[in-house]
Amino acid sequence: MHGILTIYRKEMEDHFSSMRFLLIAALIVMIGVIIASMVGMSMQEELRGVAKPTFVFLMLFTSTGKLFSFVQFIGLLGPLIGIILGFDAINRERSGRTLSKLVSQPIYRDAIINAKFLAGVTMIAIVMASLVLIISGLGIRLIGVVPGAEEIWRLLIYLVLSIIYISFWLGAAILFSVVFRSTATSALASLAVWICLSFFIGLGGSFLADAVAPINQTADMAEATDAFLKNAEIQRVASLFSPMTLYGDATSTILDPMRKTTRAFVLMGPLERFSLSRFQNPLPLGQSVVIVAPFMISLIAITFVCFGICYAVFMRQEIRST
Repeated sequence: MHGILTIYRKEMEDHFSSMRFLLIAALIVMIGVIIASMVGMSMQEELRGVAKPTFVFLMLFTSTGKLFSFVQFIGLLGPLIGIILGFDAINRERSGRTLSKLVSQPIYRDAIINAKFLAGVTMIAIVMASLVLIISGLGIRLIGVVPGAEEIWRLLIYLVLSIIYISFWLGAAILFSVVFRSTATSALASLAVWICLSFFIGLGGSFLADAVAPINQTADMAEATDAFLKNAEIQRVASLFSPMTLYGDATSTILDPMRKTTRAFVLMGPLERFSLSRFQNPLPLGQSVVIVAPFMISLIAITFVCFGICYAVFMRQEIRST
């Protein structure tokens, strides 16, 4: 434990003095505040002289405005924080000949990798908590609404989901820093995986769905409906391999109490519509948590699996003094 705390403090000092981290954090905070300001001013105009709806405060984070919502922005560019924090965590020490000095001290080898990951998670939590607090204060100033207890709980769950999501990319970046000796190679590998999992998974799922269940325009209505549903289901399953989809569905649902499901398209019959008509009020917080629980568990699982692989690879590597 002593070794972990020592390396943890050293890593925190390095992060706070790292110019590249400060620049990317400042950029993300600035863009996030700009998005929230645009949404807040738009809501201020629309709600002037009108009774404010329930959970209006959460709209600051989910409304798209002129660009995209704050939730979409973090889902898209939030991974850059984790990548910046972790892409040179180990190979920087190796190239600087300091890794062998660390393991020669009375410090367990696993303390090195654990402390680096914990320091990165702490920095992610600081950035995200500061960003949420800044936007919340800005929202109170612009729309004149103080969040209620349930809204605060929903924001806290959103904050935890965001930290877990970005921590996955931190673990992936540290893994590449363990595998590759060059910092440039580990950075490029991290960015390549980010681009692939965030952007190309959906495109690949669309191609797979069209190949497995093509939609025939000349078929009758029943066959066309079945083919459409099968096609949409395949795309949906394929998209779940993207951490950004897991994060986007979970956070959109937890921040929007009126949303009853994570699915964007739901085909319902008359009995389903009659049943749904009884639940037009906002979902309680507990029900929203139940809906997003599989996505939250999946994010936690892939984060631990990624860091577990990183831990195992690092523990088996040979560390030379030259």
